[in-house]
Amino acid sequence: MRGKTFIAHDELPEVLERLSKTMDVWIPTAINDEKCVIQFLPYQPDRLPVLDRQSTMPPKKVIFPQVETLLHFSRKKDENDPFKSHIELEDEEEVSPVLVFGARPCDVRGFLVFDEVYLNGPYKDPYYAKRREKTLFATLVCETSDNACFCSAVGSGPADQTGSDLWIIPVDSGYVIEALTKRAENLMPEMGKDATEAQIAEAQNVQKKVAALHIGEGDLTQSSDDFEDRFSDNEFWRDMAFKCISCGICTYVCPTCYCFNITDEAKDLDGERIRSWDSCMFNHYTREASGHNPRPSKLERYRNRIGHKFSYFPKKYKGMIACCGCGRCIRRCPVALDIRNVVLSLKKNKENVDV
Repeated sequence: MRGKTFIAHDELPEVLERLSKTMDVWIPTAINDEKCVIQFLPYQPDRLPVLDRQSTMPPKKVIFPQVETLLHFSRKKDENDPFKSHIELEDEEEVSPVLVFGARPCDVRGFLVFDEVYLNGPYKDPYYAKRREKTLFATLVCETSDNACFCSAVGSGPADQTGSDLWIIPVDSGYVIEALTKRAENLMPEMGKDATEAQIAEAQNVQKKVAALHIGEGDLTQSSDDFEDRFSDNEFWRDMAFKCISCGICTYVCPTCYCFNITDEAKDLDGERIRSWDSCMFNHYTREASGHNPRPSKLERYRNRIGHKFSYFPKKYKGMIACCGCGRCIRRCPVALDIRNVVLSLKKNKENVDV
């Protein structure tokens, strides 16, 4: 395996431009000059990566698009019998190699949750599998956590390399790059020049310093039994969900939320089958064809969201928490609901619940 490489700050656009010639490169970039909204978009020469803060949206749409066409269909009239028709389907779509440059450890950890659902179960999602196979992640060691971050509390950390293919370590004059997987080795010649011993030593110090950090208070990894004990405590869940306005933003910014809806959109004889993100916080999410809804209020819906991430999912998938501790649901919630407080409150007596 080739040694570590180095990219100077002013050389980064040149490296991204070179990589974009052979693959699709996605970077976290600002939507406007104020940098109020940062999301992952395909690299263009006029788009510079924003690496000094967490992106507003995670890169999950790279592999799991917010809206995607699963297939095209056409109804063809039978030439011999105008009362009959047959349907032609077209579902093959080419997927290009992709590099996601500048994701955070919590972003990449989200795809480990997706993998359990879409790859490792009895059925494999071919659309997700195709994109996942062709996507590489160049992940930035995270030095810029804030008071909404809690990755360590869910069993991860700001220097967690799990799921990453390339590792980006900021140093004073640029970035030291290291290949973590075999499939990333071929990209190393495009990732700048060989790092010097001094740059490697500086990067090792940064890695060691960040790895020692504990981000977030408490331990949220062992909450399944506490949730089950609280399941029927409607007063507790009513208090927890009181402020929720069911906007669904918590699920849209979450790297681990994977729910979707499928609709057929047609005009005349042609149409598309479309998959789009859905949210368990919407009141119509579990509404049945009969009109009955087993989760009619935000109490049931919010309880299900907490239960899925911290009880149902870890029980089904060998203890894996369906939360990466990125804190986006806390930052973006318009009424400041804090998922950490809810999970920690599961252990408290009802009269001591602090909301």
